[in-house]
Amino acid sequence: QVHLVESGGGLVQAGGSLRLSCAASGSIFSINAMGWFRQAPGKQRELVATITTGGTTNYADSVKGRFTISRDNAKTTVYLQMNSLKPEDTAVYYCNLQQKSRLAYLRDTDYWGQGTQVTVSS
Repeated sequence: QVHLVESGGGLVQAGGSLRLSCAASGSIFSINAMGWFRQAPGKQRELVATITTGGTTNYADSVKGRFTISRDNAKTTVYLQMNSLKPEDTAVYYCNLQQKSRLAYLRDTDYWGQGTQVTVSS
């Protein structure tokens, strides 16, 4: 089992910045990618940013140029630097880790953190 712990959320004014952190622990042996998703009240969970084990990144159009995803050298901690925050960024942000199955013939497994609240005021 893999456990993800998020931190760094909070309340910030529009135009401000926050940095989210996600630390992975447990049975980690073959990570495909890590990333961040978010879910606002009444809306579906959506992708924010991902980074593969090879270092390639992907961002939602709504955050391009404002958010930056990165990781530590061990590739078990991922960060999301959020600049120029807007009220529409308000959501619960969830860390995600995708890992290959211990059994090669089974599907990859996604693990999720508990979520951290980000609130951006006008």
